[in-house]
Amino acid sequence: MPEDARNRFAEDVFGHVITKDRKVMISWQGRTVTTVAGKAAEKLIARLATADRREVQHLLARATEHFKH
Repeated sequence: MPEDARNRFAEDVFGHVITKDRKVMISWQGRTVTTVAGKAAEKLIARLATADRREVQHLLARATEHFKH
């Protein structure tokens, strides 16, 4: 399980949609912040399929590459 010292993944702040063309659109508080495509998207889709709720939040946060900075 990824480390979450500040307990930020206790809430579902990130959401995602997998499109027909296998892109992952990631949203934060309802706004789309990034889209992952290609091999990175395929890898992310596979990991999301087996992840629990907290791990999904962690994976989506990492995929955004710290969009708020």
